[in-house]
Amino acid sequence: MNELVRATRLAKELRVLEVDRLLVSTPVNVRYLSGYTGSNGLLVIAAGEQSDHRFFTDFRYATQSAEQVPDGFKREIAPAELLEAAARALGTGGSPGERTLGFDDASLTVKQHARLGELLASGWELVPCSGVVERLREVKDEAEIARIRAAAELADQALTGALEAGVVGRTERDVAIELELRMRRLGARAPSFPSIVASGEHGALPHAEPRDVEIARGVLVTIDWGAYLDGYCSDCTRTYATGPLSDEATAVYELVLRAQEAALGAVRAGIGGREVDGVARSIIERAGHAEHFGHGVGHGVGMEIHEAPRLSRTAGDEPLRAGNVVTVEPGVYVPGRLGVRIEDLALVGERGCERLTGLSKELTLID
Repeated sequence: MNELVRATRLAKELRVLEVDRLLVSTPVNVRYLSGYTGSNGLLVIAAGEQSDHRFFTDFRYATQSAEQVPDGFKREIAPAELLEAAARALGTGGSPGERTLGFDDASLTVKQHARLGELLASGWELVPCSGVVERLREVKDEAEIARIRAAAELADQALTGALEAGVVGRTERDVAIELELRMRRLGARAPSFPSIVASGEHGALPHAEPRDVEIARGVLVTIDWGAYLDGYCSDCTRTYATGPLSDEATAVYELVLRAQEAALGAVRAGIGGREVDGVARSIIERAGHAEHFGHGVGHGVGMEIHEAPRLSRTAGDEPLRAGNVVTVEPGVYVPGRLGVRIEDLALVGERGCERLTGLSKELTLID
């Protein structure tokens, strides 16, 4: 599905919302709809004919936008600010309130909103339309799935190499740096997020920052990492053992693995995010670790590392749809002692899900 097809889908949504035009300003949404990867771009999507879609940028990106933005968009190199160029292109709207311009009230600043109101000709009314593009992005097309799959495979390969190089006696920070360098050398533009390497008691922090502390033998090591490749992210977590573990550590690992597999098995189109979360949470709670699992069981992944839908106790009522890509990542974090998180990236299907992350989840000893 190319960018013009996405813009056409969006145009249909705008007609349902009774919005004549939509101003798209966030870089990730501009890229999703036009393929443009520069840092300064603006779209105006029309609810009517495809030929009315417009793209605006400045002189610095004239060549880049000509190469990336489909011919179905009218491209304009703006001599001044992009908002001014967009308002000028819209022209008069007729009678007061006769035409509507949607905007993302979650991203457009108060200052930009006020400026846009000054620039628009008479007849245009500004209408908040937060999330309309993001809702389209929730369901991935085949090209997007292929990119996410490739990012996950690259990330798996990078961690495999880092573990083969050994981790015991090295600092958490050193291992995290090597992992990120390996991802870049394999072709990733960057990590999807700052990699987490947390050993021993440090693993009890769900978002631990790697320390200049050596990884000891006989502890658990949690590694949470992902690759950003061709505009899409991957996300995975594995927890390893660096030697014989205490009975408590082994039991917690087995508990989290059981909860993770059960939740992963529940993922399918039609189920709610709260329900998937509840599958893992009930297993952990029955084992006496309710207070040690405080975050949601998962989230969407795509062009951004955290997208809708959410798999949590506070998720909305909308069910998962085929084409969603979500994480399933329960954890147990015992303050001052240990932490375990196991996470897979999953493609939602009609009857179940496909795991996109391929590394083993059996408790594995690493050196």
